Amino acid sequence: MKAVLDHVGIAVKDLPAALAFYRDALGLEVEAPEDVVSQRVRAHFIPVGASNLELLEATAADSPIAKYIDKRGPGLHHITLRVDDVHAAVQQLKARGVRMIDETPRPGAEGSTIAFVHPSATHGVLVELKQSAVSSQPSAVSRDSRVRRFSIGEIELMSVCDGFIRFDGGAMFGTVPKVFWSKQHPTDDRNRVLLAMRSLIVRGARTMIIDAGLGDKEDAKFHEIYGVDRSRNLDHALAEAGVGVEDIDIVLASHLHFDHAGGFTVRDAGGRVRPRFPRAQYIVRRGEWEDATHPHARNRASYLRDNYVPLADAGVLQLVDDDQMIMPGVKVRRTGGHTMHHQMTVIESGGKTAAFVADLMPFTSHVPDPWIMGYDLYPMDTLAAKQQFVKEAIEKEILVFFAHDPVVAAGYIREENGKRIVVAGG
Repeated sequence: MKAVLDHVGIAVKDLPAALAFYRDALGLEVEAPEDVVSQRVRAHFIPVGASNLELLEATAADSPIAKYIDKRGPGLHHITLRVDDVHAAVQQLKARGVRMIDETPRPGAEGSTIAFVHPSATHGVLVELKQSAVSSQPSAVSRDSRVRRFSIGEIELMSVCDGFIRFDGGAMFGTVPKVFWSKQHPTDDRNRVLLAMRSLIVRGARTMIIDAGLGDKEDAKFHEIYGVDRSRNLDHALAEAGVGVEDIDIVLASHLHFDHAGGFTVRDAGGRVRPRFPRAQYIVRRGEWEDATHPHARNRASYLRDNYVPLADAGVLQLVDDDQMIMPGVKVRRTGGHTMHHQMTVIESGGKTAAFVADLMPFTSHVPDPWIMGYDLYPMDTLAAKQQFVKEAIEKEILVFFAHDPVVAAGYIREENGKRIVVAGG
């Protein structure tokens, strides 16, 4: 294992005062801040030669940085050593009996993967091991495909993942310049960024799954074009969640693009495409069905007939026309924008609310108003729907499920100092 100094982390209580010294007095350049939502911290990097200083600002009272400052006051928090393979480094240290805080590496700032060594093993210094995100090595980009469990009143929610896919970064962020999104979403050598393909299992009066990922019907060329990684997929996630395909009563579509509806059907040993969930009724918005079965030049590549036409042939398709209750506590709301009839799902129980927003906001980074995909057919409708929903989400403390964020499955949108952030749920 070869390790080099990457940066020194400094916990700060008064950020303006810290900037007055490092930026104004010393004349150092401070890079744009990055929120690490899982740790409820905002990181401000300051390049100093081959290494960096990292000013760490807590974004919530229960942040580890806030607790550190309350106990010890502001000051040196940790040093970070950069390694080529953090997983191998952790295993090497554990084999030598070194005590770890993180037995398994986890996502860090700037798309990195990190693991902390316990201070008892380092003579009192908190040491972070970091593997940087490398654009030519997609495996270095942070990702999390674990089942995430939540409860809303009497309803159980489980975020499940069908693996990962890669889309063009410029298309994912539309008019937002690459300089603003590339640190949080590093690209590979084809300018593609990593997306998770997340679905949501809703257990209440009945058992429902919203969307079902890509599925396994596409060929090797398709997988190569889109950088598909389904080494861990929906079958694994359902098994971990303790849900069989025969347990699903309702399959609900946010829309019918291949990365959301591909898993609605499977190809059997005889080559016939059939519904994947044998007991379920599949609920699709009528306008979305019409668009998917009558595509045009702009949307044709996103609609693959084998994903949904067999549902009608099997007699399990149910079309809905308006916003309505799908089952007790679960209703759909049309957003438009991404497609004309794209819809989100709102879950309410016990005075609490959650929402699966699908492609209204694919990543947590899409929460700000202008961050709208180039893929959206009706971007001004996306803007209007997002503005309305985000205001509601902040006021009502809605737990928001993100369909494509590779790290954060769900979180709460908050506004601090005029800036929106997402605090990871669970």
